[in-house]
Amino acid sequence: MFGICNLAIIPLRAENSDRSEIVSQVLFGEHFEVLETKNNWTRIKLAYDSYEGWIDTKQYQKISQADYKLLSDTAIVLNSDLIEYVTGANNLLMPIPLGASLSFLNSEEINTQQFDFEGLKVSGIRPKSNLIPTAFMYLNAPYLWGGKTPFGIDCSGLTQMVYKLNGYQLPRDASQQALEGEPLSFIEESEPGDLAFFDNEEGNIIHVGLIMENNYIIHASGKVRIDRLDHLGIYNAETNRHTHKLRVIKKYI
Repeated sequence: MFGICNLAIIPLRAENSDRSEIVSQVLFGEHFEVLETKNNWTRIKLAYDSYEGWIDTKQYQKISQADYKLLSDTAIVLNSDLIEYVTGANNLLMPIPLGASLSFLNSEEINTQQFDFEGLKVSGIRPKSNLIPTAFMYLNAPYLWGGKTPFGIDCSGLTQMVYKLNGYQLPRDASQQALEGEPLSFIEESEPGDLAFFDNEEGNIIHVGLIMENNYIIHASGKVRIDRLDHLGIYNAETNRHTHKLRVIKKYI
């Protein structure tokens, strides 16, 4: 079985319960494989990054295997404004967030609710220089574990979505993202848009952010914010202390 998210944002949970931890979110238009169904809950694997979790069975639309393959083979088209609206049958008006997928709208077989979109779209690969301006669209978004939108986002959600909006694919979690890319020896070798990773006392990667010019970094910590970056890690000028310990810098583009 296969499905697609036909709501603005739905939580992807670790277990099949409303009380379970939200590990990520499924945005409007994202499609997935159904792995199992249990007690009104459905375990899915997202087509984009193979991330798995549980969603409420009432919160998605079933599609065929052929439709799933069609969407997987179709160029990704995304909403590129902070918030836009889709219209549908019976005067439906529904908000969708930045980064929502619009690729299915041209398919009558999938777009059964007759959604229409007239806002700004983005598709294809954009220059690396566009990564930081895209990240600025999330500035001051509140930190939300598992979040992927300007209304709540976590550190790896920020980096994944910024890269996705510019045509580049990253895994969902910081620890997964750190396994890819080319390592750099010094901050001075980095370019705006490269990623800096940070670890805890056990050596586990727990944080990621996008490097900016002049030793600054934009990252999600409490909110999406801009701080200083040095060879020790992230320095918060408001608290006059380092908040995250630098582990490695990676170049992907």
